[in-house]
Amino acid sequence: MSERFGLPAALFSLKCYGAAMLALYVAFSIGLERPYWAFLTSYIVAQPLAGAVISKAVFRVIGTLVGAMFAVAIVPPLVNAPELLSLAMAGWLALCVFVSLLDRTPRSYMFVLAGYTACLIVFPDVDMPQEIFNVAALRVQEIIIGIACGSLVHGVVLPGSISSVLLARVEAMLRDAERWSRDAIATDPVVGLDAERRRLAQDITELHQMSVHLPFDISRLAPRVRTVRALQDQLSMLLPLGAAVEDRLAQLKAAHGGSVPEAVETLIADVRDWLDSPVVDHATRAARAQGLIDRCAALEPEAAPAMGWADMLRLSLHARLATLVAVHRDCRDLADQMATHSRAAVTPRVGALLEGRRNRELHRDYGGAARGAFGAFLTVVLGCALWIGSGWKDGGTAVMLAGVFLALFSAVDNPIAPLKGFMIGTIAASALGALYGYAIMPRLDGFAMLAAAYAPALLLLGTMMASPRWAGIALPTLLGLGSPVLLSDHYISAFASYANGAVAQIVGIWFAIIMAGLLQSAGVERAIRRTIRAGWADIANRATSMSPPDLRGWINRMLDRIALLAPRLAATRGDGGKPLYDALRDLRTGVAIGELRQLRIDLAPDRGVPLTQVLHGVSRHYRALDPDAPAPAEPALLNDIDAAIDDLAVHPARDVRRAAVLALVSLRRNLFADAAPYQRVTS
Repeated sequence: MSERFGLPAALFSLKCYGAAMLALYVAFSIGLERPYWAFLTSYIVAQPLAGAVISKAVFRVIGTLVGAMFAVAIVPPLVNAPELLSLAMAGWLALCVFVSLLDRTPRSYMFVLAGYTACLIVFPDVDMPQEIFNVAALRVQEIIIGIACGSLVHGVVLPGSISSVLLARVEAMLRDAERWSRDAIATDPVVGLDAERRRLAQDITELHQMSVHLPFDISRLAPRVRTVRALQDQLSMLLPLGAAVEDRLAQLKAAHGGSVPEAVETLIADVRDWLDSPVVDHATRAARAQGLIDRCAALEPEAAPAMGWADMLRLSLHARLATLVAVHRDCRDLADQMATHSRAAVTPRVGALLEGRRNRELHRDYGGAARGAFGAFLTVVLGCALWIGSGWKDGGTAVMLAGVFLALFSAVDNPIAPLKGFMIGTIAASALGALYGYAIMPRLDGFAMLAAAYAPALLLLGTMMASPRWAGIALPTLLGLGSPVLLSDHYISAFASYANGAVAQIVGIWFAIIMAGLLQSAGVERAIRRTIRAGWADIANRATSMSPPDLRGWINRMLDRIALLAPRLAATRGDGGKPLYDALRDLRTGVAIGELRQLRIDLAPDRGVPLTQVLHGVSRHYRALDPDAPAPAEPALLNDIDAAIDDLAVHPARDVRRAAVLALVSLRRNLFADAAPYQRVTS
C-alpha cells in the first residue's frame, strides 16, 4: 500500500466503499439476520491488487468453512460442560495459531481464520446451542457475500495487477543485487555493504511472499510461479558468492602488499562494468558473460599437488567470480522469462533452470509457534474463567475479541503496538457509532440514505487504510461502524445494549494487551536466539548427513533466517551487524559443507576418510556453540582441514583436486579467518 494519500488511495477507498455497499445491499435484500458480516468482510479482504484480494478471499472462504464446521461439531456435545467447551475452543484456536505460524506465507491467514471463526460463532451464542448451526450457516453465507462483492469490485473496476507490481520489484531487486555484487568485488572496500546484504536477503523473502498471489492474478500474462522460484534460487546464490569473492580479494591484496595483480584488477573492472550496464539482448548478454567466465578460467592456477596457499586463494577467487557472473546472467534471463508473453524458454539455460522447481524452503520456528499457540490458549481459558465467574452477559464478546486479536497478531514480535492502535480505533469507533446510531440513523429512511450517510466516514477511513501508518487505526474504526447494533435487519434503539457491547469490545482488547505484555516479554530476544540456534543445528546436522546435499534448500532457509534476524536485531541490539555477519559466514560454511559432502560421495570410501573427520569436527563445533558467548573453533579442526588438503591435493584426478581445494579453502577461511596461511605438512 502507498505511504502517501493521493489518487491511488482515493480510488482504493472508492472501490472499498462500493464493495461494502453492494455487500450490504445484497445481504439486506435476501433477508439475512446479520448483514454486518458481509459489510465487514468486504473491507477485511480489501487489497489494492486484485490478485491479493482474490487469494485472500479464497483463503478466507476455506478458513471460515473449517471454523464453522468445528463450531457446529463441538458445541452440542459440550454445551452443558462450559469448562470442557472453553478448553476445546482454546485448544482449537491454539492449534490453528500454531499451524499458521509455521506456514509463514499469506496462506497462513486461512489457518488463523479457521481458529477465530469458531470463536466468533460460539462465544456470542453459546447460550443458544440449538441455533449454532443456523448461526454458522448464516455467517458463512454473509462472509461469502462480502468476499464475492469485494472480489468483484476490486477485480473488475480498474483492477491493479500484481504481475506489473512484481515485475517492477524484480527489476529493482536485480539492480540492487548487481550494485551489491559490484561493490562487493571492488578492489577497494565500499561503505554500506552490510546494509545492502540485509536488503538483498529481505528482497528474496518479499519476492516469495508476492509470488503466493500470482495464481490468483487476473492478468492472462502473469508470470509462472516456477519462474519466480527459479529467480529466487539464483538471487539466493549471490550472497555467498559475492562474499567469497570479497574475502579472497582481501587476502590477495594482503599477500601482494595492498594491491592485486594487474590481470586480476583488469578482470574485476570488466566484471563490474558488465554489472553496471546490463545488456538487454540475450545473445549479447550470454556472449559477454561467457567471455568473462572464460577469462576467469584462464587465470585459474592448476590444481597441482604442490599448490601453495596463494595459488589456492587465486583458484578460489576466479572460480567463485566465474560462478557469480553466470548467476547474474541467469537472473537477467529469468527476469526476461517473467516478462515475456510466451511460455517457451527464452534461452536453453532458462529451460534447464525451470526444470524441477519446488516451493521455497523457509525457516520454521517451532518454539515460537508453540509460544504463540500457548498465548492464545491461555488467553481464552483465563478469559472464559473470568466470564463464567463474573456472569457478565457480554463477557463472551470480550473473550471472543481477546482470542481473535491474540491470534491475529501472534506472528508479530511486539503485538502490543498494533493492539494499542486497535484500542484507539475501537474507542473512536464507539463514539462514531453512537453518533450514527442515535443521532443520524433514526432520521434515515431506506438503503440509499444509509449509503449516503455512511459515505463520508467510510471514504475517509478507506483512504486511511491505504496508508500503513494509519491502517491500524482505520480498520478497527471501520469494524466499529459495522456493529450489529448499527447494521442489523431491524433498528435497535436501546442505547444500553450498544454501550454494553462497546465496553465489551474495549475490555476484550485491553485484556489482549495485558496478556500480550505478560506472554511476550523478552520475546524478540528469545526469537533471535532460536533463529541463530536453528542455523547452527542445521549446519551440525548437514555436516554428518550421508545423503546428497540440498544446497538450494540450505541457502533458502539461511537467507530466510537472515531476513528474520535483520529487523529484530535492529530493534533490540546496538551490535546488530555482528550477528548478521556471523549468519552470512554460517551460510557460506553450509555451502562449503555441501561441497565436501558431495565430494565425499564421489570418492572411494577410503579416500573420503579425511573429509569425514573434517565434517564431524564441524558438527561438534556448531553443536557446542552458545548464542550468548559463541566460542571459536578448536585448533584440532584446523589441523583436520589442513590434513584433508594434504591428502586430496595429491589425488590423481584433477577435478577432485580442484573441488577439494575450493571447498576446503572456503571452510578454512570461514572458520579460521585469522589463522596463519596453510602450509603443506607432508611431502
